[in-house]
Amino acid sequence: MRQFTAVVNPTAGAATGAAALLGVARLLREAGADLETVYSNSLEHARELARTAGQGGRIVLAVGGDGITGAVGGALSGTDTVLGLIPAGRGNDFARALKLPTEADAVARVLLEAEPRPVDTIEVRSAVHDRTVVLGSVYAGVDAVANHHANHAGLLRGSAAYYLGGLRAVAGWRPARYRVTVDGTEHTHRGYTVVAANSGFYGSGRNIAPDARIDDGLLEIVLIRHAPRHLFFALMNELKSGTHIRRPEVSVLRGTQVRIEADRDIPYGADGEVEAELPVTATVLPGALRALF
Repeated sequence: MRQFTAVVNPTAGAATGAAALLGVARLLREAGADLETVYSNSLEHARELARTAGQGGRIVLAVGGDGITGAVGGALSGTDTVLGLIPAGRGNDFARALKLPTEADAVARVLLEAEPRPVDTIEVRSAVHDRTVVLGSVYAGVDAVANHHANHAGLLRGSAAYYLGGLRAVAGWRPARYRVTVDGTEHTHRGYTVVAANSGFYGSGRNIAPDARIDDGLLEIVLIRHAPRHLFFALMNELKSGTHIRRPEVSVLRGTQVRIEADRDIPYGADGEVEAELPVTATVLPGALRALF
């Protein structure tokens, strides 16, 4: 029978992670699985706990949202340790890309019965992050500002927090000039953002890169050019369905590595938590992580 270690941040998301674990834990134990729970006090601590559990041959469960999922999954990238998810966060975008259920009984069934499958991860390099590994996407521009606002939105949760964060970010944004180098080929770009996507989703269900696949060994690089604000808000509304990529202001490139630079200090983010400033380099790591889904 499978052995699990659940990594939980008991304070994140008003303790929703700890609450979500309770129902799944009961079902896992009733099925005969061995489950231990460890509590992290930071994302770096969560990485350490995940590595330690993995070295003991246990399946590691990330309990929460994209922040702890990215931290735990990134720590396990390049190892034989299997990752499982119990979605309980503000966004749950990587879980959404894996098409994971949210009901406790369905989640337990996946963890007990699914066979591990390889997925890609992203290595991030910058002045702040030295080979930090994340799962979903790296985004540089107005969306990184919006995500920062969403993470400090107080009582607002999910899409509402991201939408309000987006409004605040766009209101104060001026177009940036980007230099985007994909597999050695340079592209210039003036606009709102550049997104290097492994998972198609970010920002609580926004389908920024509808053709992204988590197991194809490629990044989808989405460039959103400058447009009047009313058109950008219309484009934001289309992110839910992914139809924004039909607009002339949006370009999509594909590659295994992208370096993003800009003409001024521009923030970038990754997996809803990692934050720093450009330049940044994102490199896909094909099949580097084994996950249950």
